[in-house]
Amino acid sequence: MKVHVREIVLKTRNRLELVDITHRVEEIVAESGVKNGLCLVFAPHATAAIIANEHEYGLIEDILKKVSEEFPHNGKWKHNRIDDNASAHLASAFLGAERTFPVVNGRLVRGTWQNIFLLELDGPRPIRRIIVEVIGE
Repeated sequence: MKVHVREIVLKTRNRLELVDITHRVEEIVAESGVKNGLCLVFAPHATAAIIANEHEYGLIEDILKKVSEEFPHNGKWKHNRIDDNASAHLASAFLGAERTFPVVNGRLVRGTWQNIFLLELDGPRPIRRIIVEVIGE
């Protein structure tokens, strides 16, 4: 069994932001040499999430709006007494810091309209890291 691990490093510019990392994840899968297995995409951050969805401008705005509505930055969150970023922690906890995708015949399997995004919830940040681990044969 092969295990191939790489890190994507990027910076974000806004408090809430979707960064499309699909192409970079696909490159890592291709370089891994894994023909059939799994690809884990993980953000080791308590205030970011990984999601899969369509890369369409209106939908991106809708997702960011919905996250803001469900987890308002100015909410009466107890954690805000410490860091003023409780909304980011809550959104990450509910949305998830990882996604797993199948790898079949050396290619990442995703739906026609599924791109992979880092969802920044507490930006801007000079460094965000995403771990991509490809496991298989």
